[in-house]
Amino acid sequence: MDTHEELSEFLTSRRARLTPAQAGIPDFGGRRRVPGLRREEVALLAGMSAEYYKRLERGNATGVSEAVLDGVSRALQLDPAEHAHLYDLVRSANAGARPQRRKVAPKQNLTQGMQQTIDAMSTVPVFVQNGRLDFVAANRLGRALFSVMLETTRLPANAARFVFLDPQAQTFYQDWEGNTRQIVAILRAEAGRSPYDRQLSDLVGELSTQSDLFRKLWGAHDVREHRSGSKSVHHPIVGDLDLTYQGMDLAADRGLQMLVFSAEQGSVSEERLQLLANWAQSEMPAYRPKGPLHGVGHEEH
Repeated sequence: MDTHEELSEFLTSRRARLTPAQAGIPDFGGRRRVPGLRREEVALLAGMSAEYYKRLERGNATGVSEAVLDGVSRALQLDPAEHAHLYDLVRSANAGARPQRRKVAPKQNLTQGMQQTIDAMSTVPVFVQNGRLDFVAANRLGRALFSVMLETTRLPANAARFVFLDPQAQTFYQDWEGNTRQIVAILRAEAGRSPYDRQLSDLVGELSTQSDLFRKLWGAHDVREHRSGSKSVHHPIVGDLDLTYQGMDLAADRGLQMLVFSAEQGSVSEERLQLLANWAQSEMPAYRPKGPLHGVGHEEH
């Protein structure tokens, strides 16, 4: 993907969502040709010349300092995920004519020790994915919770492909529309970190071709990190579950993220999660990785 164009479109989209009132700028009336703030207003708020900001918004990030980016972030009221995304885009735009792939460990599967660790976490669902939202590993309860997604014949299973292309996702996720926005925003952030990831580009191209909704949401340039939140799902075995999750990057398996789900103590969801654990214990075999698949995960049996 064209990183200069990505930078330009991201800044334009963030500027368009802010009104003068939100930015604390007096509105003296008159017709505005563009939604949101003008470039000159962003430059004023960021403490730089209008020409300098215009150059940056055109995708020219040569020589841009951290202080400048911090000023732009404040002016556009970027949240932490957007602020990090801006830095990623500028870094990629400045990579020059010889772009480098994201430097992560060459493998995308768990170490034996890490798999043993998540298997030992038997009372909570644990799900491990990479930046493209490919399934990499899970404990028994994690595989039971996301069994609908993992039933796919196309490996590795992918959360974005499931949400946008599998009709079962609209029944599984109680807030399916909210999950579509979240998925796209997570992939957007990953694209900023890894602009030359061919498999990610192929996934975005596939989803853009097959889903009008994905294409619309992708064009919004929203980004977010997958750190914590809630998930409400309808599981085919135990019914509705209201869960919270915490996301943690794995230091021993770089490029992978572990999601740990739990239910409120004493809640109906906690009771149903225990029922699911009992079912998984009796009906599902223990997970044993069979080796890397396409360099990103494991076969599942």
